[in-house]
Amino acid sequence: MAQNDLMHPKLSKVIENIERVMVGKRDVAVLSLVAILAEGHVLLEDVPGVGKTMMVRSLARSVGADFKRIQFTPDLLPSDVTGVSIYNPKTLEFEYRPGPIMGNIVLADEINRTSPKTQSALLEGMEEANVTVDGVTKSLGKPFFVMATQNPIEYEGTYPLPEAQLDRFLFKIRMGYPSAGEELEILNLAEKERPIHTLEPVITKEELVKLQGEIQTVYVDETVKRYIIDLVTKTRKHPSVYLGASPRGSIALMKAAQAHAFLYGRDYVIPDDIQFLAPYTLPHRMILKSEAKYEGKSAGQLLTEIISRTPVPVQRSMSR
Repeated sequence: MAQNDLMHPKLSKVIENIERVMVGKRDVAVLSLVAILAEGHVLLEDVPGVGKTMMVRSLARSVGADFKRIQFTPDLLPSDVTGVSIYNPKTLEFEYRPGPIMGNIVLADEINRTSPKTQSALLEGMEEANVTVDGVTKSLGKPFFVMATQNPIEYEGTYPLPEAQLDRFLFKIRMGYPSAGEELEILNLAEKERPIHTLEPVITKEELVKLQGEIQTVYVDETVKRYIIDLVTKTRKHPSVYLGASPRGSIALMKAAQAHAFLYGRDYVIPDDIQFLAPYTLPHRMILKSEAKYEGKSAGQLLTEIISRTPVPVQRSMSR
């Protein structure tokens, strides 16, 4: 990864702010910021207690965004997510009571603890930036970013997310345990006061929305687009893969690469952006054959193999 002095000056401050709370999770902070810049969403999967919720809260505080949390439980209803219309006897009209999805940065905590019906309540908001309540469409504000957390599927009482919903997430990220040195630093930080309580915004949400618009100006050369297509096509043709990444996966990888290039002060995408982001963008869009799973293979391993065997386009000046 590049150093902060190569980053966009405002965005480097966001990363530094998050690192005041999240020790040793720089890549996760970078990926989270790339996702919100690309107007995508993130699925954080890992065991409890490694800082998934803290990552979302520190990001929301750093950009001065309206933060909402949905704690998914088996008895949660779709209306608990989207909101509900309540009849007001004084005005003789129905009034909309917004659900937590109406926030700027929404933490969907333990999303795989609830039923598929309630999980699907997030789909319209994540894909269309609006929700429908009692036949009326309600637009979500900007920025709008969902960061969902889930415990590993093997945990008792979990519901695997359907492929249609997994495909809506730009990235799927695992945080992992900290090293011994990092965990000591975490203890030192938490000894007196939790850093999250003193975290202040370093940019406004209006500035963030403006930066999101600038992402579209980042140039993607045709050679880089063909590189993306080569990688995605090979996920579909791999003998161990039953279903490869969809065209939505290709678009997601390109949009993420534009945001990553912008974060590091470039107005053009390079193959390194694609190679760094593909392992977070494509594996959750791949379904392996039963025999591949039986042999202990994973989508991440297969993608690493695909990347290593795919010719990288010859680097040239990509700026316009």
